[in-house]
Amino acid sequence: MIPFAGGELLRAPLFHTPRNPFRDSNALESHPDGGLLIRDGRVTGCGDYSSLRDAHPDVPTRDLRGGFLLPGFIDTHIHFPQLRVLGSLGRSLLDWLEECALPEEARMADHAYACRAAHGFVRALASHGTTTALVFGAHFAPATAALFEAGESTGLRIAAGQVLSDRMLRPELHQTPERAYRESKSLIERFHRRGRSRYAVTPRFALSTSEAMLEVCQTLLREHQGLLFQTHLNENVQEVAEVARLFPWAPDYLAVYERFGLSGPNAVMAHNVHATDSELDRLAARGATVAHCPCSNASLGSGLFPLRRHVKAGVRCALGTDVGGGTGFGLLKEGLQAYLLQRIAPDGMLLDAGHLLYLATLAGAEALGLGDETGDFRTGKSADFVYLRPPAESPLAVVLEREQSPERVLSAIFTLAGAESVREVRVEGSVVYRSSIPGEE
Repeated sequence: MIPFAGGELLRAPLFHTPRNPFRDSNALESHPDGGLLIRDGRVTGCGDYSSLRDAHPDVPTRDLRGGFLLPGFIDTHIHFPQLRVLGSLGRSLLDWLEECALPEEARMADHAYACRAAHGFVRALASHGTTTALVFGAHFAPATAALFEAGESTGLRIAAGQVLSDRMLRPELHQTPERAYRESKSLIERFHRRGRSRYAVTPRFALSTSEAMLEVCQTLLREHQGLLFQTHLNENVQEVAEVARLFPWAPDYLAVYERFGLSGPNAVMAHNVHATDSELDRLAARGATVAHCPCSNASLGSGLFPLRRHVKAGVRCALGTDVGGGTGFGLLKEGLQAYLLQRIAPDGMLLDAGHLLYLATLAGAEALGLGDETGDFRTGKSADFVYLRPPAESPLAVVLEREQSPERVLSAIFTLAGAESVREVRVEGSVVYRSSIPGEE
């Protein structure tokens, strides 16, 4: 994790979206022979290689042609304890939780087991090009601490929190509101804004949190500056109906969180597949973000995400992998799935490669309050990036042999690239992951 001394100029085709393509035309910027100038962990120049070379002849060049530079990917919804339940197909949300996810989450009470899981989890993030993630921690404070410590040892940006629930789950996953407050406060004092870590108040969902527990969440957010908030919203029709039964005073699901001041610009609500128009209007007015998890929505049969309605209402959206309800750690695959499902949705949006890159990068940074720090290659931002280079003779390499437009190149990357193409990942200029194939370097 030691940053490169001085400055360096990386030469490779590069892509980024310094603007929101849902609002601005020509949001995607690309440089087929690109240069990325880095000094002291910050981007100090991005553009055509020759221009940067001429302007900075003293800076050593690293030639990365044959691959591509993209901003580091940002995952806005993922569960640390669920790595080992990936691939549990054939179930819907509530029975999947009961039969697959919650038994594994109960194992996080074993601290040694949780530490092993945490290190495997952060390695999987980095090896897929993810540099920043908003993570549901464990129901147990020591296991959540292990996640923060693993993130720090790797160098990733991890925002996470202990998962809070006091009903309708396995009893060993419940906390009293008093204990939840005490343990959360201790974790906040230990990890919030320590290095690259941030804390996110994390009630699992309204189904498993009483009003007293939601009041704890409200109190924590009031007492500490700069916390994030994350939970689930309108994922599954059975879940939505059960929340309505448990909170008969609430006109809709979002209103449960609103009563306790839990919907604002620091809030990320996962899924929101079954949103009402009123909920969309209120999410937009408060500046909350929805984490769109297309692989999970399909795998668990939750439904088709109404992206057009979100965009029309002005709701901010970013991507989440939702490991382990989803199908893996790859945000490139998540972007492709978002594209595919919008193609068949009754009111779907036709997405292009610029939309997908924005959703996987800058949109996530904006959701986490990091839009001025990461998510694209504008000057002054952190040098967070992934270097992709497909293995020789792989389908992606074959497709890219012919010169193509930048948009088609990026579309091919989203369609065909996976972890096998991730060669180097950096955060603030420091290498957090590197892989090579013998004979290709």
